[in-house]
Amino acid sequence: MSTKTIEQVEEQFETFQILNEEGEIVNESAMPDLSDEQLQELMRRMVYTRIWDQRAVSLNRQGRLGFYAPMGGQEASMLGSQFALEKDDWILPGYRDIPQIVFHGLPLYQAFLWSRGHFHGGQFPDGLNIAVPQIIIGAQIVQTAGVALGLKRKKKDNIVITYTGDGGSSQGDFYEGMNFAGAYNVPAVFVVQNNRFAISVPVEKQSAAKTIAQKAVAAGIEGIQVDGMDVLAVYKATSDARKRALAGEGPTLIETLTYRYGAHSTSGDDPTRYRTSEEEDEWGKKDPLIRFRKFLESKNLWSEEKENEVVEQAKEEIKAAVKEADKTPKQKVTDLLGFMFENPPVNIREQLEEYTAKESK
Repeated sequence: MSTKTIEQVEEQFETFQILNEEGEIVNESAMPDLSDEQLQELMRRMVYTRIWDQRAVSLNRQGRLGFYAPMGGQEASMLGSQFALEKDDWILPGYRDIPQIVFHGLPLYQAFLWSRGHFHGGQFPDGLNIAVPQIIIGAQIVQTAGVALGLKRKKKDNIVITYTGDGGSSQGDFYEGMNFAGAYNVPAVFVVQNNRFAISVPVEKQSAAKTIAQKAVAAGIEGIQVDGMDVLAVYKATSDARKRALAGEGPTLIETLTYRYGAHSTSGDDPTRYRTSEEEDEWGKKDPLIRFRKFLESKNLWSEEKENEVVEQAKEEIKAAVKEADKTPKQKVTDLLGFMFENPPVNIREQLEEYTAKESK
């Protein structure tokens, strides 16, 4: 009887990469079939999101935005994966995964309202297949398995993708959801954006496993580790995972090796307490925008002028979205109580009556 050691299993999960840090193709056979226009659109979205992230942090400091999880550094992981989806696919995001649902169709001003805790931030347009960003770490993993099972039973030709971080992979829901998805062979893609620290705990102290990708083995599903700073590699891995899911070949776990430049969130986290400047400099050299910019410039598909246009467009659209969010009527207690249940229990009905009377005075 032959058995495999842990080391032999871990050797299967080498990091998948297409572009190196200099924007050079190192894996020609894996290059995705994207048009010049699609390549430019990927870059446009990453530049746009970097500006959005900078502006959102500033708005939070001004008291004009509520809870916010910085996303700078993770643009390739977020946007490369979303770019591989079709409109009918479902996204079940975590609280950092706002760019994916905005580029999937959520109006930007509603994303700002969600950050402010306003109920309209979660009232999504009809036909938009996304769930409200999950605050409970890892809960979206179990939900994804359920939604994907529903799609399978209804014989829908679309998939579900969900996101969490390395910290989320330490949660029980992570293992339950993947195990369920594997057992029922559902059309799901699980993306773990390994940004190294969860909130403040190094990934090496969260798990003895060399990779998060190898945790797919126990669930009986496909697993792959991807250079999360390489937007083409992330796109290709997600596109392949989607095809497998639609072909009935089961779920995939994708671990993207990435890095968040800012704090875990704007709720008092100080990354200088657990990260070194040397480490930040090292990951800064892997920046997804710099890497992809070099690649596009080598193909004469990008320029400083084009990037400046995107920057100005982002600033104007963000400004307009904030203005739209500011115009939205302020939330009332009766709004919260009224939207809590379809059929409110007695205690909620009593509170609703009480506050309705107070607000009418």
